[in-house]
Amino acid sequence: MGQHQKENLAPLHLHVPEPKFRPGDKADFSDIVVPEVDSIARPDEHVAPADIHALAYGLVRVLDDGHAATGSWNPGLSADTLRLMLRKMLTLRAFDDRMFRAQRQGKTSFYMKSFGEEATSVATTMALHRDDMCFPSYRQQGILITRDYPLVDMMNQIYSNRGDRLKGRQLPIMYSAKDYGFFSISGNLTTQYPQAVGWAMASASRADTRIAAVWCGDGSTAEGDFHSALTFAAVYNAPVIFQVVNNQWAISSFSGFAGSERTTFAAKAIGYGIAGLRVDGNDVLAVYAAMQWAANRARTNNGPTLIEYFTYRGEGHSTSDDPNAYRAAEEYALWPLGDPVDRLKAHLISTGEWSDEQHEALVSSLSDEVKAKQKEAEQNGILGHGLHHPFETMFEDVFEEMPAHLKEQCAQMLEEQRAKFGPEWEAR
Repeated sequence: MGQHQKENLAPLHLHVPEPKFRPGDKADFSDIVVPEVDSIARPDEHVAPADIHALAYGLVRVLDDGHAATGSWNPGLSADTLRLMLRKMLTLRAFDDRMFRAQRQGKTSFYMKSFGEEATSVATTMALHRDDMCFPSYRQQGILITRDYPLVDMMNQIYSNRGDRLKGRQLPIMYSAKDYGFFSISGNLTTQYPQAVGWAMASASRADTRIAAVWCGDGSTAEGDFHSALTFAAVYNAPVIFQVVNNQWAISSFSGFAGSERTTFAAKAIGYGIAGLRVDGNDVLAVYAAMQWAANRARTNNGPTLIEYFTYRGEGHSTSDDPNAYRAAEEYALWPLGDPVDRLKAHLISTGEWSDEQHEALVSSLSDEVKAKQKEAEQNGILGHGLHHPFETMFEDVFEEMPAHLKEQCAQMLEEQRAKFGPEWEAR
């Protein structure tokens, strides 16, 4: 492409997004507008999407600055429910810490923490029915923990040991649990979006009563699958809830590369004619209320909803990432929406339903519980220490009945294995 310039026109300039703060800078989030609770009241669940455009630009909140639950979005949850929500988030945090440490000890190759984003998986799952299908991204382990999936099984998958239900075929943290309504995680970004729409369309075509919920990060909204999914959902009025966890960073690229400098992610719903909500992602009650609203809407054939959770990724993208290389060190501490666990704790204490002593005791108890589960899982093996699945399992579970050519290849492989390592290899 040659260069063409006209003397009477100014030269064009390309804009390259750049985060506000880099390592060594002092973070300042004073430009973020945090509206008052109920600045936009909760609308009827049957409202037309065109009548609630403002909700895609505002911020749904329930917990005010004094930690009180107020306003029309307040879901009115009991103290027992809130304590359960707190327990699930603290369990997730304890699990993350233990598995992060295991990776640093060389017991597994990879892990991803959800520090700061716990509400977007725990509160959302609690607002769904147990048999609704969840299509997660790779930072929603809180879904499984909320649905009481065994922690040992999660750890077995992370270690890819002989107890791994997926037989070592998936990257650590890419769980799959059909019986818990948890669709297989994919490392390819946003593949779960059209899958969730397809599942929701199938549910509707069968006159079922189950809905689908799907998660992705802010960076993933730049993928074509995201937009294809929204098109299909809008056209066929699929009972699906789209969720964008806007944690400000897609690995080391900030959210501006996915369009956050222009508008909110929730505003993408407007162009497709579906409902859009922008929510304080660190307010567990607001997250629950938004999901409950969207779920009720989907169940009554009022169509899909796109929810943006405005939150912040407290730690690195994964164990392979060093956030100190690309962002200011103190950013999470200065995030104006605080920490989801701390805010729920403060709310319960303010209502007399919790105390610092109870909180410390629960944190200690959950830490001991997760540590005990880890010891149990490690009896099945860890990275590089054998206890793997038999070699022939790599040929299984592809076809309902293994075809002749695969049987032949499997037999050849086993023969070569015995010739090279001896007949006792599998017993090691």
